[in-house]
Amino acid sequence: MKGLSSAPGDYVHFKSQVPLHKISIGSKQWRYYDFGPKSVPPLICIPGIAGTADVYYKQIMSLSLKGYRVISIDIPQVWNHHEWIHAFEKFLDTINVHHVHLYGTSLGGFLAQIFAQHRPRRVKSLVLSNTFLETHKFAAAMPWSPLVSWTPSFLLKRHILTGIHDGPHEPFIADSVDFVVGQVEKLSREDISSRLSLNVNVTSVGPLLLPDSLITIMDTNDYCAVPQELKDQVSERYPGARRAVLKTGGDFPFLSRPDEVNLYLQESKQNQISCKAFQETVVPGDLVMRKKVEGTWISPQKSMVALGHMMVVVISLKLRDLKSMVWMIRS
Repeated sequence: MKGLSSAPGDYVHFKSQVPLHKISIGSKQWRYYDFGPKSVPPLICIPGIAGTADVYYKQIMSLSLKGYRVISIDIPQVWNHHEWIHAFEKFLDTINVHHVHLYGTSLGGFLAQIFAQHRPRRVKSLVLSNTFLETHKFAAAMPWSPLVSWTPSFLLKRHILTGIHDGPHEPFIADSVDFVVGQVEKLSREDISSRLSLNVNVTSVGPLLLPDSLITIMDTNDYCAVPQELKDQVSERYPGARRAVLKTGGDFPFLSRPDEVNLYLQESKQNQISCKAFQETVVPGDLVMRKKVEGTWISPQKSMVALGHMMVVVISLKLRDLKSMVWMIRS
């Protein structure tokens, strides 16, 4: 993508409607979009190594129309995870945001978990997509990481782009890859080297105080740069989390499958109010949400039928008949 003139039409519209903010906080430069009502805790979208604040433009445009505040950020130039925690907290303080919902993909999901671990009072929920719990595998695969800050920009970009699945894609996935490649071209050498450093600094996510019921895991089943074994570790760490499986979508489902992703993001925020209604909900497209309760699974159709019958029976019963109903159920 050479420039805005060759960008997708909905992205051109987005750029004409949503202002880009740039602020300096200490030595850190923050680039972000902030759109939607300011009276509600925002959903903050954190991209992976190849992403920028722009890659979530479909979420900003869709969710803001439904009354959600969405903030999409660039990862600033921070070089270790402690620096990230302090920098992100100062960013939230500066924009006067106290509590957040975090949606992170790949490295962004890892950073979201790290922040939730160390600043638990500020995080209301997590949505984790194609992400991981620890960086050991990435560090082992990048033995030249001590030289990353000295590596020329074109080699760093080549390293990132080789991690994106190359091959025939369906049109929407191909468009998502093209868009992200265009964003990578805009990143500076310092941007890329700092993100790669975050990805290979050996550390892992510790226990979270956030209940599993307020964590949602959304992965694609076709392919992505994060190895399946690392994604499986996330599911094992949060066994009570809500699950969403996209059969296809590639590395960037927020671009290639925006309707399904946006629907799930809405569900994750509504889940704060009530997360116990259904154990399994099927939604349009390839998205499947699952909730495990008390070790059993029921279909949404069966749960709806059972709920309907229960309401009819309770309403029709007189108060004096309740004891007999309880006796019949027990017998």
